[in-house]
Amino acid sequence: MPAHTNRLAGETSPYLLQHAHNPVHWQPWGEEAFARAKAENKLVLLSIGYSTCHWCHVMERESFEDEAVAALMNAHLVCIKVDREERPDVDQVYMAAVQLMTRKGGWPLNCFTLPDGRPVYGGTYFTKEQWMRVVEQLADLWAKEPDKLLEHGARLHAGLQQGELLAPDPHPPVFTTKDVDRIAEGFARNFDTVWGGPGQAPKFPLPNNHEFLLRYAVTTGNPAYAAQLRLTLAKMAQGGLFDQVGGGFARYSTDMGWKVPHFEKMLYDNAQLISLYSHAYQAFHEEEYREVVQRTIGWALREMHTPDGAWYSALDADSEGEEGLFYLWTAAQLAEVLGEDLGLATELYRVGKEGLWEQGRNILLRTMDDAGFAHKHGLAPEELAAKRARVDAKLLAARNQRPRPGLDHKVLTSWNALMVSGLCDAHAAFGDPEHLRLARQTMRHLLDTCRRPDGGLWHGCTQGKPAINGYLEDYGFCIEALLHLYQADFDEQWITEARQLAAYALEHFLDAASGMFHFTSKLDPALITRHYELYDTVIPASNSSMAKGLFQLGHLLDDPHLLAISRQQLNNVKADMKDHPSSFSNWALLLMDHVHPWYEIAITGPLALERRREFNALYIPGRLFMGTTGTSSLPLLAGRSVVGATTIFVCENKVCQLPVGSVAAALIQMQ
Repeated sequence: MPAHTNRLAGETSPYLLQHAHNPVHWQPWGEEAFARAKAENKLVLLSIGYSTCHWCHVMERESFEDEAVAALMNAHLVCIKVDREERPDVDQVYMAAVQLMTRKGGWPLNCFTLPDGRPVYGGTYFTKEQWMRVVEQLADLWAKEPDKLLEHGARLHAGLQQGELLAPDPHPPVFTTKDVDRIAEGFARNFDTVWGGPGQAPKFPLPNNHEFLLRYAVTTGNPAYAAQLRLTLAKMAQGGLFDQVGGGFARYSTDMGWKVPHFEKMLYDNAQLISLYSHAYQAFHEEEYREVVQRTIGWALREMHTPDGAWYSALDADSEGEEGLFYLWTAAQLAEVLGEDLGLATELYRVGKEGLWEQGRNILLRTMDDAGFAHKHGLAPEELAAKRARVDAKLLAARNQRPRPGLDHKVLTSWNALMVSGLCDAHAAFGDPEHLRLARQTMRHLLDTCRRPDGGLWHGCTQGKPAINGYLEDYGFCIEALLHLYQADFDEQWITEARQLAAYALEHFLDAASGMFHFTSKLDPALITRHYELYDTVIPASNSSMAKGLFQLGHLLDDPHLLAISRQQLNNVKADMKDHPSSFSNWALLLMDHVHPWYEIAITGPLALERRREFNALYIPGRLFMGTTGTSSLPLLAGRSVVGATTIFVCENKVCQLPVGSVAAALIQMQ
């Protein structure tokens, strides 16, 4: 029996349960905790993290499991643990507060507040000695000079509220190709032309950025941007960031060369990278991209797929109390497992050379693609493929005998929606019907299990229990995923669902004064500020996702109201985009829809789906597919069916060219 059990033992979040037996008297987020703080006149500690966070684990071992530290915290604080993935709204508000105070942020996020929740001090990771000193100093100040903290909290709160003020751009939206060019030039100033990606470490994959660069390179025919993108995709896939044995990408690389990952694997990264490499395959037809997508989906099916067709959230970086141990190999371990295949594996995965890391352990990585390796070593491509498959199977079987990293078994609506979009993109690029089946299965799970009685969404479902009212990201990502599905199978039920979710979001999240959407529903209990999420990071900003979804849905439904909202959202952020391109890359994709050719491709007739699939051989960035094998209520399809014939209409700005009967003829019209 554990020596201690606190209030977190009744929670379902894996992160909260990790702390359920700390000697700290942790409480979950809620009114009860703040009521206690007010009744006892104590400061509040909000400690925010997630289950796969390495430095969260370190701080727990050093401080939160220590009896003396816990006694100090319990005496002077009401201590609240928050899973940032369950409560991104809380995380966003208090991350903004800590960044306002310290100019930096990260996890674990530790923010001290007044009993009413207004922040007064914060930071990220603290050593045990630093932590005890901070707690003692704040407790002493609160006991002796509370007015100082009250005044400081009032100023910080005012600063946070000021930061959330957003005035809409009153000028009519004017978008130009020069706006896009300036964003692309901003990216180019920070290119790492040796290793790809940005010119600083740590390096995050940031799929939004590369999606923009891919589209810009193809749309403008700019070879320099295409070369930079291809360099980045190759280096990410060959480095330690990608699990060479089991597939899937780690969260980020700690170095410039994508070698040493922070070993946790997140569903949201991998879902978006499936989309990115699928799109890149359509553009460049590199077989390495197909391999990346297949291996990533294979990993997700093997390690992240729930019995009822959804996807778990994340795998931890740590196992046996050590970061990355599950994925690392000594030369002796490899020799024991591989036998006669050791020589090939040593050369392929650069064992003892570029792959050597710490304590004689190796991060398996490659320095060239398989085609280059086969040529260098005089192997036929199919011969290398067979040998590599045998090596990987041996290593995977041996690795599966090791103690596994922890699995975060939350099922989050937003991240699952990203996976639906990724699977649809993989289906489009490679034509595997299984990918589309998995996408449909996941979406049906979300609509059946994560739908609220009032028609809205739950943020997720853990251990079969839906919990926490949905955030804007849940609506934005689901709308985009539903439109991905519609464009894959022309089933108009997906449009109906997207339309209903958009209507719900408009009612519960839209701020008419600013033209933007709040991150939280008007039904949710108020936080100290109500946040707009505007900046694209490792996942798209919920506002940029909504703007893109409303843009497509508005065109499908010929709804000028939805189009106007999307256009106003984009206009509100346009002024900031050129100076901070990485923070607006998903917005920049929408900007390209406005200023570069953007086609509505309508396909009618008995072979509509076959014609749709023929388009998938090419990367066509600025387009929206719609179609029917019979009749349709969609405005652009009404009256366009010809009995017995399959016809393609290429339309732009509500003007359709003459109908054609083949994909080749339609592509000529788009030149």
